Amino acid sequence: MRLDSLVSVIVPTRNSARTLEACLNSIRSQLYRPIELVVIDNGSTDATLEIATNHADVVGTFGPERSAQRNRGAQLARGEYLLFVDSDMNLTPRVVGDCLDAIRTSAAPAVVIPETSIGDGFIARCRALERSCYAGDDSVEAARFFTRAAFEASGGFDEDLTGPEDWDLSIRVAHGRHLPRSASSILHDEGRLQLVAVLAKKRYYAPSAMAYFRKHGRSTFGQANLVFRPAFLRHWRRLLPHPVLTIGFLSLKAMEAVAGAWGVLEARARSQPKPRESGRSSS
Repeated sequence: MRLDSLVSVIVPTRNSARTLEACLNSIRSQLYRPIELVVIDNGSTDATLEIATNHADVVGTFGPERSAQRNRGAQLARGEYLLFVDSDMNLTPRVVGDCLDAIRTSAAPAVVIPETSIGDGFIARCRALERSCYAGDDSVEAARFFTRAAFEASGGFDEDLTGPEDWDLSIRVAHGRHLPRSASSILHDEGRLQLVAVLAKKRYYAPSAMAYFRKHGRSTFGQANLVFRPAFLRHWRRLLPHPVLTIGFLSLKAMEAVAGAWGVLEARARSQPKPRESGRSSS
């Protein structure tokens, strides 16, 4: 790895004006140089494109979903390394440099960046406590930083998946090995979460989740268990001082499981052939 290797940071957007400027500023504030900033938008109707144009080196439009946007960003990017960041995320200043250090010391094809959830309101606080239990958990955390060689050899993101595409790519790139983690983290700005929107998102992602589980088989069944995850048992001492938040996020996970099941049933119903209408012919 050269000390001056170009790192391309790719950000997919869709009506991301609330969080995008902070996200792009955090990328521009990285201590490592050089960095190329690529934004791929998907039909935004707010100020997203204006913000992107003011900050990014490359701005494109593509769809229909996040996986396709990321792959398009990788095609347009020039970097030897690729970092995929969502538009509601902020990078602490050493993230890129720490990812490169992790690759240099491990010769790994990709790096996992720990995430910390932040936001306003009760649901966001529940989500932050839940997320704190996943540190170092390979079944939940997925890689975001890749060598271009590894990304291209894997074929990039599976564009048939929306939601679990991060897990899917990590599995394919890792080839069974443990991926290193960066010393620095990402702040995930959840904003003020609304229960209806959280459940609708889980319902929307459910068909892709089922396709992901069929693709990878038994090794991923633990990820399908939204409520009774081993991470919660491992970190019971962390949860014990926060009984209300713990009950809150466990209740939320149970509702998400129901919403996911609903989404799967809807997808199956849509895929069933409609019965042919029978009628008498006139003579």
